[in-house]
Amino acid sequence: MDSSVSVLLFGITRDLTGQSTVSVPLSEGASVGDLLSQLHQNYPPLAEIRSLLIAVNGEYAEPEQLLAHHDEIALIPPVSGG
Repeated sequence: MDSSVSVLLFGITRDLTGQSTVSVPLSEGASVGDLLSQLHQNYPPLAEIRSLLIAVNGEYAEPEQLLAHHDEIALIPPVSGG
């Protein structure tokens, strides 16, 4: 069964998509890597960001981590400072 997940966007990711939250359709058993691929397909400028991290339920996630439709997912763009 397919479902959608909501992804919170911050900083440059919000600027590139023009939204603070996006809904991404994913198949059951989809992983963080699948989500990232779908986001890159839907929003090609996101693919140009190096060091883009994904947090799931407040923890940094690896590409192979499986997702559930109720997970809180956030894209964490690189932060610069001095």
